[in-house]
Amino acid sequence: MEILFVHQNFPGQFKHLGPALAKRGHSVTALTMRPDQPAAWQGVRLVGYSAARGSSPGIHPWVVDIETKVIRGEAAFRAAMRLKAGGYRPDCIVAHPGWGESLFLKEVWPDARLGIYCEYFYRSTGADADFDPEFANPDPAGACRLALKNLYLLPQILQAAAGLSPTRWQADGFPDSFRPRIAVVHDGIETQIVKPNANARLVLANGLSLGPGDEVITFVNRNLEPYRGYHVFMRALPGVLRRRPGAQVLIVGSDGQSYGAAAPPGTTWKGIFAGEARAQMSSSEWARVHFLGQVPYRHYLGLLQRSSVHVYLTYPFVLGWSLLEAMSAGCSIVASATAPVQEVMTHGETGRLVPFFDTEGLTEQVCDLLDHPEERQRLGLNARSAAIKGYDLQTVCLPHQMRWIEDLAAVPRVSQQTAGSAAFSGG
Repeated sequence: MEILFVHQNFPGQFKHLGPALAKRGHSVTALTMRPDQPAAWQGVRLVGYSAARGSSPGIHPWVVDIETKVIRGEAAFRAAMRLKAGGYRPDCIVAHPGWGESLFLKEVWPDARLGIYCEYFYRSTGADADFDPEFANPDPAGACRLALKNLYLLPQILQAAAGLSPTRWQADGFPDSFRPRIAVVHDGIETQIVKPNANARLVLANGLSLGPGDEVITFVNRNLEPYRGYHVFMRALPGVLRRRPGAQVLIVGSDGQSYGAAAPPGTTWKGIFAGEARAQMSSSEWARVHFLGQVPYRHYLGLLQRSSVHVYLTYPFVLGWSLLEAMSAGCSIVASATAPVQEVMTHGETGRLVPFFDTEGLTEQVCDLLDHPEERQRLGLNARSAAIKGYDLQTVCLPHQMRWIEDLAAVPRVSQQTAGSAAFSGG
């Protein structure tokens, strides 16, 4: 088959699928906006493109997002037209629609089967938007603006023959009539690489060496922000460190913004909640809190392997890879009892779950696990077993993704518009 991937930061979620298809003998091309891309990567031909303009100054704030998506969609459309002029004709297009790039590709290749990565469908109630009252938008018109954030998705759902979503919870957020065509398959965890190592040792930049027998509490995110429970974690730390005088806390993440509202001008969420926690700690307690920033992947794996208790918190939102990697590494995990987490973890079997806002409960669960090494070991073994059984890249996820591509290719060309119209009619 001739397969076209579309992702502004390729490979993204297609890191394993693209090369696997190329290795199987398919011709694989990817459209990407990455400026530093080579001509090819692991058997995948890379074609770059860039936007010809920026957003309009003074545009109505409710439509800034859709204009941005249309600008990127136009850029991808023109790159696709150049490919078509050179004789390129894909059988399948596999796109992450989140940046609008695949909005107009069916205008270029109407017979190509379009499959979209269904990461998130926005809604104003019952998910992330109304979850945390501390950061609630006081303007009721915020719901209107949020509703418009799905405008770029609806045409792509109309055109798509199938969808792929990493979790059932994420898939269930999409319109009812499109859900039956969404396959739930996670991106996959390399469980033979992300695995326990009882002898792992960490040496921090300040010279602190942490090995077997040390109490290490870990917290990992791309950026330290409320969507991933950073504020809740920091509010639990004073109580944890008072009760555990030997514990060291390792926090991975930058001080930028991935999700939700930005911090007030001139501040960062990292700084705000670090200051709040620091005010409740002695100097010796605060000295045991280590902000590591972003770390190389091998150091990140060593951190998971050395972790005594790993904390993962999230709004009802996209599930982070780090939770499943922590499970694969055999971590003893305390996590938030929020919908995407509850899909992959079971309280008392593969970890401990606490209500997202329950800082006292979080403190209790972390300290209890630190007191009971045999229970930590039991939970860690169960967590790894669950990760291997349900999310291993080579034996579970990649084979399912490959079958999804084959099923996508088998969709009759003439049926797609009819199917798309049905998808648009409900939900």
